[in-house]
Amino acid sequence: MGRIARRTLTAMITPDRLAIAPEVADALRDGTPVVALESTLISHGLPYPQNVEVATASEAAVRSAGAVPATVALNHGRLLVGLSEDDLEALATAPKGSVRKVSRPHLGLAIASGEWGATTVAATMIAAEAAGIRVFATGGIGGVHRGALGMDGGRATFDISADLDELARTRVAVVCAGPKAILDVPLTLEYLETRGVPVVSLGIDEMPGFYSRLSGIPAPSHVPDIAAAAAVIRAHVAMGLASGLVICNPVPEADALPLEVARTAIEQAIREADETGISGGAVTPWLLARVAEITGGASVKANIALITNNARVAGELARALAG
Repeated sequence: MGRIARRTLTAMITPDRLAIAPEVADALRDGTPVVALESTLISHGLPYPQNVEVATASEAAVRSAGAVPATVALNHGRLLVGLSEDDLEALATAPKGSVRKVSRPHLGLAIASGEWGATTVAATMIAAEAAGIRVFATGGIGGVHRGALGMDGGRATFDISADLDELARTRVAVVCAGPKAILDVPLTLEYLETRGVPVVSLGIDEMPGFYSRLSGIPAPSHVPDIAAAAAVIRAHVAMGLASGLVICNPVPEADALPLEVARTAIEQAIREADETGISGGAVTPWLLARVAEITGGASVKANIALITNNARVAGELARALAG
């Protein structure tokens, strides 16, 4: 696929390391709204062919809202902003373990390797800001893991996602269903507040419960609609604030799990992870897979629904900002 390289003032990535797909570059030049999409969903989140189907559906959802999708990944020593169908297929069918999961700490190593890398929230934000993309859609952000700070007598691990610090220093609005439900959501909100990151719920006054529409946790702030969210983003940027924003969008009602069903499944999965000694980077994928088993696949259905819904809403938000 033909690509052009571009250097921006927001992130000093050298031209030979940043490749923006022609459609995305044209849209950015012409002022057409663009939405960034991450790629760990494709390589680490879902099995084939479901992974490529959801990635394609997310791009289609962005287009349905009048914006251009830009799925981000790494290959051949470059950050790729915008993937072709062949790229998506190659990433989705790569042998297990051959694609690096790339966050900020891993970018240099992944670029130097020249191999495929899939971007997390943090790495996708870096690429989006470098390209000049203002809005990014994902499923849920990382956060503070339960027990990370030794709460409730648990073992302190200081397990805090790099996503949170990236949100504090990279000016991109992230549309998501809130922090992943397996995390310590109140502590994640406290951390984001300390780092100066606005968290805004869209259409509800609670934090979305990821798999559920509600969580019982009050949102730090909330707005009624996309136009109001766009106004907040404009004002944030106009004040010269350098952080990103978290725009929390609840899962569609038809696909949501009842809060108690989701909460019970998550608590059981966390308890079992502790009992079996699962730790480190293996915790999140193990918990998500176990929750899927406990709910009979209902959590996967909700996860897919919220991913594509977030992509659509991000497209509408990008269009509102462009307008």
